[in-house]
Amino acid sequence: MTGFESIPPTTLADVLDRSRVMDIGIRPLWTPVPRVAGPAFTVRCPPGDNLMLHAAIYRAEPGSVIVVESGDLDYALAGGNVCAVAHRRGVAAFVLDGLIRDLGEVREIGFPVFARGVIPIPGTKSEPGTHQEPVRCGGVEVAPGDIVVADEEGVVVVPAARHDEVLAAARAKLAKEEAETLDDWERAHRARIDKALAAHGLDQNG
Repeated sequence: MTGFESIPPTTLADVLDRSRVMDIGIRPLWTPVPRVAGPAFTVRCPPGDNLMLHAAIYRAEPGSVIVVESGDLDYALAGGNVCAVAHRRGVAAFVLDGLIRDLGEVREIGFPVFARGVIPIPGTKSEPGTHQEPVRCGGVEVAPGDIVVADEEGVVVVPAARHDEVLAAARAKLAKEEAETLDDWERAHRARIDKALAAHGLDQNG
């Protein structure tokens, strides 16, 4: 357990900067997807090849989120059997800057995959890449052991060195929000909007 299982990506996006949030192309491939949170097991695959991802499902510890930099959108990194074995071995999710296939099978077993889409063409398994080195996925630099939190709102990466600081800030923000009623929020929000409009010589009524 990382401590982030109950923290939404939206809250983490509020306490981190834009560089830690993956771009909108990395999305859940089936819904409703459960929130996942786990340490990154990082993989780099050469364009058109998926050998290192297929090897990673046997090397990643249970609870890990396998994060892949793939380099192309022409071939699938994984299919139904690879996802099923990863799921059975306790991998929490795949976060792939690339594509998969056999989406129906993946959805049926309930394995969370966040990726750019699907394609029926499999990649080859002949080129070496890397495991457990920094990668770039969805525009975010991800190091081994960084905490990846993902759900239908998006994917956020918490640097391992900032684990305790970010977790404390996120919990404090959630506690504040839970103590605030909608009426409280509306009053504060309206005051803030009125002030911003007034700065431009406008008022709430236009």
